[in-house]
Amino acid sequence: MRFHLSPTVRRALRRVVPFGVIWFVLAQVFAISDYAAGGGAVATTDGSAIEVDAGVRLFANLAVAVVGCLVGAVELLFLNRRLAARSLGTKLVAKTLFYTIFLTGVVVVTFPVAAALEMGTGLADPRVWDRLQAFAISKESLSTGVQLVTSLVVSLFYAEISEHMGPRVLTNFLIGRYHTPKEERRVFLFSDMKSSTSITERLGHARYFEFLRAYYNALAGAVVDHEGEVYQYIGDEIVVSWTETDGLRDANCVRCALAMKRDLRGRAAWFEDRFGVAPDFRAGLQVGPVTTGEIGALKKEIVFTGDVLNQTARIQALCKPLGADILVGDELASRLGDGEGWGVRSVGHQELRGKDQPVELFALEDPVAGAADEPERSGVGLTRPSVPPRPVGASGILSGGPWPPDRSDPPGR
Repeated sequence: MRFHLSPTVRRALRRVVPFGVIWFVLAQVFAISDYAAGGGAVATTDGSAIEVDAGVRLFANLAVAVVGCLVGAVELLFLNRRLAARSLGTKLVAKTLFYTIFLTGVVVVTFPVAAALEMGTGLADPRVWDRLQAFAISKESLSTGVQLVTSLVVSLFYAEISEHMGPRVLTNFLIGRYHTPKEERRVFLFSDMKSSTSITERLGHARYFEFLRAYYNALAGAVVDHEGEVYQYIGDEIVVSWTETDGLRDANCVRCALAMKRDLRGRAAWFEDRFGVAPDFRAGLQVGPVTTGEIGALKKEIVFTGDVLNQTARIQALCKPLGADILVGDELASRLGDGEGWGVRSVGHQELRGKDQPVELFALEDPVAGAADEPERSGVGLTRPSVPPRPVGASGILSGGPWPPDRSDPPGR
């Protein structure tokens, strides 16, 4: 039986494991520094320090890696969530108190174990606890405290950078994956909130910012569960990307779009109660080649360039005039294969600015939502209607459907 980790667990591991690596690497640096400073010996006249043999070293290395991972798990999965709405001052005080207690506990737990290993005895031996008492009032305890605090500060600094950039993007920066531009194929999802202007006017800018934050939080689970990466937040728009392999595996990209819709429907009552309005969005999806690389003079970013981004933005802009919430481009639709829980119907060939030939688009439909115009399906997969596509005007848009002037050529695409 094949062992398979869920996308949520894999993402958690990608975020937490680097903490263990940071603590482990710093422990080796500190060990080398202590060895050099002590001329190859780690001993004191009061007998409080532990002489490091193979067994103690193995335990120490495992302990620091585990402690690092625990710090990562607590920081990212607990403290950040509990303190998200608190002021900076409250966060600093709360984290200082917590980590002071936490690191003290680490020393109280690990030092007796290491001392017992060195002495070849058990934890019940009174000499072990005498060593701990002597260590607590020795200069070695100060040195250990400085090392622990240094490891903590470095790992928390990494956490802040990682949370702002995303763990995958930060890893790509650190290993220089895109220092030289690379060509690859990716799937993109462009989503745009419905009626955002009227919602802003209704809520006011400060209240709308809270609304937008809650909106993005509601969408985050679907992106993680379907292995997507948030490429950009642009006002009320979100751009999600996958490698072609990840996006097509189990139709992750279209399942993500549908899951985002379902999650918003599930939170609709909460939004109505808190803000008086529930959000919704329209989205476009397409696959194609991009060039990926680091770019920027005053600050560096990993960016994608290619026609597929323009296509996807313009596909999304056609959702409203074509009367569809989610549109899929022809190239992506042809690659999706069979799938359960969703269907598509052709809305005809549409002209996209910058494309010489019209592109056939497909409306993605979710049976769970009880769509009124669910397509005919023989089991699962892509289906095409047995009737001609809806009438299209000379511009490639449905007759009578105006092109939104502010979306015809989205900036930065």
